[in-house]
Amino acid sequence: MIIGASSFAAPLPELRKEVDSIELYIPKLGLYSGYRLVKESVDELHDFLSTYSIPTSIHAPYFGETPKYPVELVVDTAHMGKTQFRIIEENISLAHELGSSVVVVHPGKIRGDRESSFMQMVENLRLLSVQAGDCGVILGLENKEGTDPANLCCTAEELLRAIEEVNSRFLRITFDTGHANLTYGGDMERLRGFVKKIKGYTAHVHVHDNTGTTDEKYFGDMHFAPGEGNIDFTLLKELNFDGVYNLEVFSIEDVRTGKRMLESLLQ
Repeated sequence: MIIGASSFAAPLPELRKEVDSIELYIPKLGLYSGYRLVKESVDELHDFLSTYSIPTSIHAPYFGETPKYPVELVVDTAHMGKTQFRIIEENISLAHELGSSVVVVHPGKIRGDRESSFMQMVENLRLLSVQAGDCGVILGLENKEGTDPANLCCTAEELLRAIEEVNSRFLRITFDTGHANLTYGGDMERLRGFVKKIKGYTAHVHVHDNTGTTDEKYFGDMHFAPGEGNIDFTLLKELNFDGVYNLEVFSIEDVRTGKRMLESLLQ
């Protein structure tokens, strides 16, 4: 197990002291000015990572709906135009340049007919997987929370169907504990069933907590530190995954809390 954390929890210099891997959360990292990837900012990031030699993954732009999310970086993988393809392709190339092993991508949104949206997402992911293969990078398709009825790939069945339809060894799963907990209403037996179904397809893990119930904010997706919600994180042992467990929390204090929890699982 490699313990990592998302860069939206704290500045990179602070995170590197706490964890062994950093997920570069692109929408907040300041690499884009509007729609444009800024070379000078990328060079600065490259210099930092070269100096400290810390492994990374990348969280690509997605369909962000919060007021602070940059509108230029909204990407719906079920409904992509040329600009959205360019942005994700830039992130795949950036991963190759920085030596990042995984690029996390979100499933698409349902607009109108669910099946049509799903199959368009599959076709888009198939195209992106070709570039990922050329760059030697894995795309990690993240399960989303079922509390938002517009989300695709919330259940294990639909997530695995997407992986099988694309049929590329460069598309695997980013298992998100908090999203799965919301999808199954905080039911640990059903959550463990999800884990058993995706075991063997996982390339990356997002670790955060919630109560398993929706509310007016983020469909219940609160990104609490482990222990602040109802998830029994011993279920991670059943995943049999020895890669990066990325703490997707909002503060350095929560990173430290999550790190202690994950380390206790190893004992």
